[in-house]
This record gives sequence, C-alpha cells and structure tokens, in this order.
Amino acid sequence: MVAIMDITLLKTFLEVAATGSFVSASDRLFVTQSAVSLRVQRLEDSLGKPLFTRSKAGAELTPAGREFERYALSMIRVWEEARQQVAIPEGFTRSISIGAQYSLWPRLGFRWIDQMQSAMPDLNIRAELGMPDRLTRFLIEGITQIGLLYTPQLRPGLSADMVLEEELVLVASWKGATCDGLTGRYVFVDWGPEFIGAHAIALPDLTNPGLTFSLGAMVAEYAINRQAAAYLPARYVKKYLDSGDLHLVADAPRFPYPVWAVWRTDMEKDVRDMALSKLNLVSSHAEADGDAVLSQLAVLNGDETAEILGEKNDVDDIRS
Repeated sequence: MVAIMDITLLKTFLEVAATGSFVSASDRLFVTQSAVSLRVQRLEDSLGKPLFTRSKAGAELTPAGREFERYALSMIRVWEEARQQVAIPEGFTRSISIGAQYSLWPRLGFRWIDQMQSAMPDLNIRAELGMPDRLTRFLIEGITQIGLLYTPQLRPGLSADMVLEEELVLVASWKGATCDGLTGRYVFVDWGPEFIGAHAIALPDLTNPGLTFSLGAMVAEYAINRQAAAYLPARYVKKYLDSGDLHLVADAPRFPYPVWAVWRTDMEKDVRDMALSKLNLVSSHAEADGDAVLSQLAVLNGDETAEILGEKNDVDDIRS
C-alpha cells in the first residue's frame, strides 16, 4: 500500500502538472513554494529521473513526467477507493462521494441526497464543496465519483450529462427596480467567461460596478442585507421571491446556465444508475422552480418572454 506521505507527494506532483507552475500549485495546496519543490524533488530522487523542466515560464512535464502522470493518477485512485471502503461506517455496505459548487447544494444537492438515502439505505454518502477546478481534480483523483458543475471539464475516465436548464435572473432587494436604476447598487457576480461577454454586450453600464464576487448564489444574502442587485439562479432565489426579500428586476434579460453532472466512468453500475436517476428526479423539480420564476418575470414584463442576455444586441449589430 502506498504510504500517506507518498500520496501527498503524488498529489503535489499532479497539482504542478495540472497548473504548470510551482507557484500556482503552492497556492492551491496552501503550502509554501519551497515545500512543493521539496516534494517534487523527493519524487524525482526516488524515480531517478527529472519530472519537470523548470523555467521562468513555469514547469513543463518531461517525457518521464508524462509517463509517470498516468501511474500517479492510478495510485491516487486506488488509495481513495481503499480509504473510502475502509471508512464505511458499520451498518453500511457501499459508499459514494459527491461534490457540487455552492450554488448547487440548496434545492438540488441536498434533495438529491434525500432521494439516494431513501432508495439505497445501506449507501454511505460523503459530500464535498468546491469550485470547478477543485471538483474536477477530485473527480480525476477518485476522491469524488459524481460532481455537479456549471462548467464541466472533461478528462479521460470522466463523462458528463446535462441535468438542469438553469437560468440566471436579475434580482434586487427592493420593489420596482429597473435596469436603468441600478447604478451604485449593482454587484457583479462572475458566472464565467460566456456570462461576462454577454453581460458586457447587453448591460455595458453595469459591467464594471466596482464590486465583483466569485461566490455564486451566496451573493443573495449580501444583496438582501445591503440593498443591492445581482444576477442569481432562478431556482435558488425562488424562496426569496416568495418571502419578499428579493424582487425580479423588470425589463432585465435572463441568461441560460445549464447544470452538468460529471461522473467517473468506473463507478459501480447500480450505484451510478441509482444516483443519476435520483438526480434527474430532483432536477425536474428544481427546473420547475426556475420555470415558475421565469413565468413571474414574463408577467412583470407584460407577458413577454424575457430576452436572453446579449442576444438582442447581437442580432441588432448583425442587421446594422
């Protein structure tokens, strides 16, 4: 069995390989750059060959490093499988580890866990939280078997299915808000490059408000407590709309933002099939919540379908 310290060395090696930088790897691993260098050096000494070519531009895998990478991934996966199997509590026979971005736990991830527990009572479930890069690394290494992400990154051994047609809508913590009246009260939520590009086209006056968050749906609490406006998932904000804490912004475009399930293809088949079927079930309910919000937006706009962020302007530019 690979020693725990060797696992740490392997994970450090894989982080440097993924980022192409000792500095970036140290940031992600929350250790000093010298610690990363020492760990990689220990691996290189053990293998008798250099794994990276160092330069001012970063770190690039050598031929030996590329060859070793697949073995490192395999060893990490075996270790994680063994660790999870040994850690199964008494009374449970199987285990699954799932991960999701923060915005996808409320009204989706938690309900998914409820359904899986009902369907398979002997299943031990572990839940992880993370940003896309972290969750993807967990999937590759076998730390998690299924992840819920907005922006999937496919790698060998991973597959993806779209499970939810999420919609981002503009909400404010006061009634009667319009796009023209948000100056000084709007906060920008970074939902990725596609959203940023469409936002810059459709709402140029709000593109650089001086305050940007990469916190996803967590920004809802900020908006409520500070009389602010932001783009947030329709599914997530429905409860706040129902309670009157948030309100849809009239004449604001929406932004389609699908949710994907990324899963390891080597999962135990019956566990995978059950997990994905239950995920599809709760996704249908979550999508219904989002559709209800879009219906409210249509009524607010005089029964007109809300425009898609950036789309109308693109058409107008082409016609002109």
